Parts: sequence; structure tokens; C-alpha cells
Amino acid sequence: MIDLNADLGEGFGRWTLTDDEALLSVVTSANVACGFHAGDPSTMRRVCALAAERGVRIGAQVSYRDLAGFGRRAMDVPPDELADEVAYQIGALQVFARAAGAEVDYVKPHGALYNRTVHDEEQAEAVVRGIRLALPGAPGTPGPPGPPVLGLPGSRLHEAARRAGLPVVAEAFGDRAYTPEGALLSRREPGAVVHDPDAVVRRSVGIARDGLVTAHTGDRIRLRARSLCLHGDTPGAADNARRVRTALRAAGVRVEAFT
Repeated sequence: MIDLNADLGEGFGRWTLTDDEALLSVVTSANVACGFHAGDPSTMRRVCALAAERGVRIGAQVSYRDLAGFGRRAMDVPPDELADEVAYQIGALQVFARAAGAEVDYVKPHGALYNRTVHDEEQAEAVVRGIRLALPGAPGTPGPPGPPVLGLPGSRLHEAARRAGLPVVAEAFGDRAYTPEGALLSRREPGAVVHDPDAVVRRSVGIARDGLVTAHTGDRIRLRARSLCLHGDTPGAADNARRVRTALRAAGVRVEAFT
């Protein structure tokens, strides 16, 4: 069993990037841009409404404040400021999720923030404080403890989330290259993004069914993931997602949201 997630709502004003409607017919979880790396109020509202209509879980994809760099530039943000900015983004998306009769079901960092919180404990803790501020939950009492945090297995982000009593969900990528250590290969390196649709399908099935993927060095590495990400901003993303879902079903893997 595995969840399929994709980054959605990554447009701004008249500029569009992701095929939100097509992807929402395939994925089970939608990582919705919250305005800092992409997205605007109308886009957020529209994606939340479509997701709720189709039973797709809504996640807040929080990032550094970096519209010009699409959230993929390294930034040094003071922890208290970062916590506030994370809370601000989640709160904005929650307004539109609730207007659609849904909730923000989970949180996932984007781009440079995602990669930074793999190894940076201070930034990871700031993200978790922001999540707690926006969606506090009730640890130790009946009811949900707070939203799950989607991220790389073994990351500082997941460690910080566990300490704060938040559930964590391990994520893998069907269309990104890995290092032998199980980290994502930097986008500055050749081959960091896997563009061949057949390779994306093979890798996705291998991760979901066998818990294995081939690193960029040729080493086979073990990945245990409950959610599989297919980037919405790559060419042919919706077709790739359809092919992956069909192949997973043929391999005996049930595609189902983790929340």
C-alpha cells in the first residue's frame, strides 16, 4: 500500500505550471503551494476545492519566501522568523481547505527548505514549531495529535516532529535520483531529475513493492516509504502519474492516502 503525492497549485497570477486538474484525478495527496514559492489565493482556493471534491487529501507545502527562485535557493532565515512564516502559510491554506469542506491534513516542506531540514536541526525544529503554532493538535489527549509531517526518512525534520508528538510519514521519489546514502541528489548535479517515463515507472514500482531503488552510482539502496512523490512541475507529469498508478496496481500495490 502506498500514497501518491504531487506538488500542485504552483502557479501565480496568469502564470501556470502544474496541470492541477489532471493530477488530481490520479494522486491521493496534494501538496499545495502556499504562496511563498508559488501559488496565490485564487489558485489555493481552486486547488482545495478540486481536491475536496475528488477526495484527495490536502497538504500544506511550506517553503522559504522565494517566489523568484521557486523556493529552491538556499536561504538563512532566523528560526523564530521561519516558524512564523511556516505558520502563516499553513493558516492561509487552512482557510481555503475549510471553505471547501476539508482540512489541511499534513505538512511538507518544499525545495531548499525540504533539503535543509534533512540535516539542519535548528531549521527543522523551527518548521515543527510553525506547524504546532498553526495546527496545534492535542498531544496526550483524545483526538488527533496534530498533522503528519511528510519528509525524507531519517531526516532531522522527522526527529523534531517526533519529539513534538507529531506523526511522521516517510516519503520517496520516483522521479529523483538518490545518493548511496539515501539522500536526494542535488539538482545542481546532472541526472538529478529522472525524465524517462519508463524509468520513473520502474523506480516507483521498485520503491513501493520492494523498498529498493538504484542510486545514481548504481548502488541498490533500501527505502521504506508510505508515500511516493511525483513532481507536478516536470513535463508530462500527469501522464507519468497515470502510468505509475496503473503499474502499481498491476504489481499488486494498493494506492491509498496515508491520512
